[in-house]
Amino acid sequence: MTQQLQPTVSRPLVGSKVLPFKAQAFQKDKGFIEVTDQDLLGKWSVICFYPADFTFVCPTELEDLQEHYAELKKLGVEVYSVSTDTHFVHKAWHDASEAISKVEYIMIGDPSHTISRNFQVLDEETGLAQRGTFIIDPDGVIQAVEINADGIGRDASTLIGKIKAAQYVREHPGEVCPAKWQETGETLKPSLDLVGKI
Repeated sequence: MTQQLQPTVSRPLVGSKVLPFKAQAFQKDKGFIEVTDQDLLGKWSVICFYPADFTFVCPTELEDLQEHYAELKKLGVEVYSVSTDTHFVHKAWHDASEAISKVEYIMIGDPSHTISRNFQVLDEETGLAQRGTFIIDPDGVIQAVEINADGIGRDASTLIGKIKAAQYVREHPGEVCPAKWQETGETLKPSLDLVGKI
């Protein structure tokens, strides 16, 4: 008699805490370093997963992220890129590619697939990560998720507004940011009085 497998129920990502991990990474000017989930605590983080080094869309995304790195750092955000390549491959790519040679943020290797599985972006058939971007607060809680199909590159400029909104909401309990919210714009205070009036 064949046993029928039950579908697994995955945990919601937004609002959940980053699961434990330990990985080797490469960073320009620092060389090989170790990164764990504990390194995310106490500051805002962006984790950008991508399929593979030495590919086509991926270097354009990582270069674009680098172009916004200084602005993200001003917001108190650290950036991490992750693929299932090793940290050695990251260094080789950094040395070989004009676009990737500019990258100053941490490039994490995930050959064990642990981090990609933790964030539910691993394509089990190919062993590669999907294009997933995660905004994580100083408590290690995921506040925003974006996952694109393989052929659709991301625009790092969209992270700035999302992070500013996430930081505002964290610092102003009871307020929420409406669509197209700008840093100097009005927020909303959810209440019974607002129901049906927006």
